[in-house]
Parts: sequence; structure tokens; C-alpha cells
Amino acid sequence: MAAKQDLGRRGEQLAVEYLESEGMEIIERNWRCRHGEIDILARDGSRLVVVEVKTRSSRSHGSALESVRPAKLRRLRRLAALWLAGQPHSFRTVRVDVVALERFAGDFAIRHVRGAI
Repeated sequence: MAAKQDLGRRGEQLAVEYLESEGMEIIERNWRCRHGEIDILARDGSRLVVVEVKTRSSRSHGSALESVRPAKLRRLRRLAALWLAGQPHSFRTVRVDVVALERFAGDFAIRHVRGAI
């Protein structure tokens, strides 16, 4: 279990570095409430970006991207509304992205899907 958590933490850190390299500002990581968790909240210009990060070490259970189902994306939109309700600033729009990371031979391949809904 520890190896899976380490893989997830490593993937999330790589996702943060990638998003920053794309010009996004990371606002918060691992925001939780009783309804769920948002991995990363970022600002892309005037847009709030809610990012789900999925990291896989193999495709034995499908790809990282395939593991993010429509129900998860809908839940992320609801969680974003809850997060926004507690914020003093506003955003013009909200977008839900998925950053999927897969490890092959020690290296990670990153796939970023903007507006996954």
C-alpha cells in the first residue's frame, strides 16, 4: 500500500510541475471536504481549473485516463462549487482537467486532457 501511495504522491508532484510549466498557478492541493477531494486547484488566467490526477505503473487495470469515469468528473464539478462558495475571489469560468501519468521503464508519460467534461 505504501508503494501505491508513493506512486500517487510522485505523480501528483509531477502533475504540479507540468501544470506550472504550462503557465498555471497552483492555488491548492488535496482540498478535502466531507463530500470528497480535489487533487489540484489551479488558476489559468481568469479560469479556475480543477485537476484530477491519476497515476498508474501499468495498464493491467486499464490506462490512467480510462480510470476517470463520468461520475467522477460530475463529482469534481460539485466539489468545485463547494470550494468556490468558501472563496473571497471569483473566476470567470471553471474547467475540469485530467492529468494522467503512466510509468514505463522508470519514466512517466503525461497526458493532459483539458475540459474533460
